[in-house]
Amino acid sequence: MSGTKTSGIALSRRGVLTAATAAAAHTVLRPPSASAAPARTASDVIVVGAGFAGVTAARALRRRGLRVRVLEARNRIGGRTWTTTFEGEQVEMGGVWVDPLQTHVWREIENQGTGIVADPAAERALFPTATGFGYYHPEEAFGWQGALLARFSERARELFPDAANPLVRADLLRRVDPQTIRDRLDAMRLSVLDEKWLTGATGGLGGGSERGAYTQFLHLWALCNHNADQYYGINTYRPASGMTSLARAILTEAAADVRLNSPVRSIIDTGREVVVRTRTGASYTATSVVVAVPVNVWNTIEFSPGLTVERRRASSQTFGVPTAQKLWLRLRTSLGNTYVHTPEGYPIHTLVPIKQLADSQLMVGFSGDQRLDVNNVAQVERAVRLVVPDATVLAVRGQHWGADPHALGGGAFRRPRQLTGLLNAVQLPHGRISFATSDIASGWSGYVDGAMESGLRAAEQVARFASR
Repeated sequence: MSGTKTSGIALSRRGVLTAATAAAAHTVLRPPSASAAPARTASDVIVVGAGFAGVTAARALRRRGLRVRVLEARNRIGGRTWTTTFEGEQVEMGGVWVDPLQTHVWREIENQGTGIVADPAAERALFPTATGFGYYHPEEAFGWQGALLARFSERARELFPDAANPLVRADLLRRVDPQTIRDRLDAMRLSVLDEKWLTGATGGLGGGSERGAYTQFLHLWALCNHNADQYYGINTYRPASGMTSLARAILTEAAADVRLNSPVRSIIDTGREVVVRTRTGASYTATSVVVAVPVNVWNTIEFSPGLTVERRRASSQTFGVPTAQKLWLRLRTSLGNTYVHTPEGYPIHTLVPIKQLADSQLMVGFSGDQRLDVNNVAQVERAVRLVVPDATVLAVRGQHWGADPHALGGGAFRRPRQLTGLLNAVQLPHGRISFATSDIASGWSGYVDGAMESGLRAAEQVARFASR
């Protein structure tokens, strides 16, 4: 993808900072009513959740001339994306990377003119060896691992001939969808070292190789055109002004009445209208509703009529990875500009270099270890020293997405049988209620692009009830 242009600025896939931040969009966000008497006001459509699925749905409905109210449980917008600061630097605590392959979000960034930042290229990689860890040139490390991933995913072309429509070959997928990532790893009969190199690259994404579906990884590989360079490249670019700024710009265009701190308790479809009640005591009515919260959260809301068996099962099984944690670190170490990759079983499975500071290195890490407190400097330092013995953690800030009551998990990674057994069913409307979340996207499930795809589909489904 070398030479890609966005907002008139040429970018290389692993380049340096190249784009300036655009002026931030402004939107008015209201807290819930402070009145003792419960509010009951009408809209054409209510959108529950102000993540990318929700704000995209809200704008699509507004463009149809409909009045939209957005109810957001948190005191901020963005959902599982969250732009904040750490050690004086802008950081993303949730979803961050975008790519030209992800056409919805890439087009949005171009249209908003926010610009793009490309993470710097690592100068070396720290990967497993037979006896511990060793340094490799990035081309050697990713070349070797990429070849293993291609072998792991060799059936992707057959099973996913159209990556945007993952169930085209449902007849073949039904025989493979029950398999976990671990099932595929075992069938490959890898050497000990090759196993180490593959488990970190496959199992870490899905909350462990025993949890994640083999077909989920194959689908991701197909979305990346069965190409290791493109697979690695999708985690390179990010919006210069931050994910929250991009979500706010979309929400501004939606011109919606946004209520923060408004977690939803119940949604009642009477057949003529939908009544949404919040845990703060407010009550709102609309002709239809878009539920734009993660699948893992569905079972925390009371629905009447009740959710379908498929939706209840999806929420109980989880789509978003319940163990997903992300952490930002300021490290003093000899590591330098090095990408760190560990086998499955280590408390931190990936460390990505982001910026060289005056006396330290800014890195972002990922963990699926529930025993690790990602906001505890001493614990994080012990975890890092398992791989980098001379590391000193000067500061850390983490987010445990599974412990967030409004997420109950990080990015989506389907489990066995969920693709063929649940995806179609949970994408369908439920009376006057439709569902939007990256978790149930047909394309980039687990990414912002998937959230936007799902938001557009849900808006199309409910708009027919509110046509004016």
